[in-house]
Amino acid sequence: MQQNDLLYMQRCIELAGLGAGSVAPNPLVGAVLVCDNEIIGEGWHQRYGEAHAEVNCINSVSDANRYRIASATLFVSLEPCAHYGKTPPCSDLIIHHRIPRVVVACSDPFPAVDGKGIQKLREAGIAVTEGLLEKEARNLNRRFFCQVEKKRPYIILKWAQTADGFMAGTGNERLLITNEPANRLVHRWRSEEAAILVGTETALRDNPALTNRLWKGRNPVRMVLDRSLRLPSHLALFDQSNKTIVLNTVKQENDAQVQYEKIDATIPLTDAILKAANANGLQSILVEGGAYLLQSFIDSGTWDEIRVITNRQIRIGKGLPAPLFQAHFSEEQQIGSDMIRYYFQTEQTHS
Repeated sequence: MQQNDLLYMQRCIELAGLGAGSVAPNPLVGAVLVCDNEIIGEGWHQRYGEAHAEVNCINSVSDANRYRIASATLFVSLEPCAHYGKTPPCSDLIIHHRIPRVVVACSDPFPAVDGKGIQKLREAGIAVTEGLLEKEARNLNRRFFCQVEKKRPYIILKWAQTADGFMAGTGNERLLITNEPANRLVHRWRSEEAAILVGTETALRDNPALTNRLWKGRNPVRMVLDRSLRLPSHLALFDQSNKTIVLNTVKQENDAQVQYEKIDATIPLTDAILKAANANGLQSILVEGGAYLLQSFIDSGTWDEIRVITNRQIRIGKGLPAPLFQAHFSEEQQIGSDMIRYYFQTEQTHS
C-alpha cells in the first residue's frame, strides 16, 4: 500500500454514498483518479442506467491533466465491470486509457462480473490491489450484496414506540409518537429503499401515504399486505401518485399504478412476501408495520436491520405492544425526546 491510499479509498466510499436512493438495483460506486499524490478526477454512479463511477471520474479530468491519466492510479470502491449492460465495460475503459494501477475495495459478486473485471485488468498488465477498506465498502452496498448473495431483498424493520413499549393505544385514534426531526429522518430512510411495506391494520388505522414528502429523492414502491382485499379504495395508498403493490391471496392483476400480486398462501408469510419482492426486482424493503407483520419477520429471522424509535416522554400504560426480539443495538442516536437504536443481524443474532 502506498502513501495516502487509505485516504483516497475513503474518498471513493464517500463519493459512492452520494448515489443513495438513485442507483438501485445497481451498487453504489465511487472512483478517484490520483497522479503524484494529487486528485485529478472524481466520479460516482449517479443514476441507474447512466454512466458508471469510473466513466464519470475519467470524464471529470481537465484537458490540462488528460496526459497524466496514463501515469495515474485509479481508486474504485467496487470491482470495475467486465460486461456489457446498460453501459460498456468499465474495465475496457481503464485499459483504453492505459491506467497502470488500480486499487479496488472489494470484488463484485454479480455473476457477470465476479472477478472477471480484475482478471481482465491484470491480463492487460495493470497492477491491481484488492481489499482496501473492504468491510466499509461491503457495508455501503449491503443491500446489493444481500440481493446477489442471499437471493432476497435487504430487510429493514422499523417502528416507533412509547417509553413503556407500545406502538399504539387501545382505540382507533392514531398515536403520534415521533417528533418532527425524527419524522424527517424516517422520510430520508424511505428515499433510500426500493420499497416500503405495511399490513392491513396499519393501512386502515393510520391511512399512511408512505411517501418521502419530507425529504428529497424518489418515493419507494408502496407495498401493503391485504390478503383478503379488505382495504377500501379511498385510502391514500391507492391515490395513483406512486406505484402500489397489494399482496393478496385472491387475484393477480395490474390496474394503472396499483398492482395486485397474488402470493402463495401455502408457504410461510415472509417467504411469500420475499418471493413477490424478487419477482418485482425490489432490492430492499423498509417494513413499517404493523406489529404482527414486524413480528413475523423477527420470528422467521428474516431481517437485516431493526431501527426502533422510542419517545422517552410518552407513556400510555396500555395498548398495542411493540414487537419482541433479542439483539444488542450497535448504534444509538438521540433526537430531542426520541432515541433511535439500530440493530444489525449477525450469525449470532437469533429472535
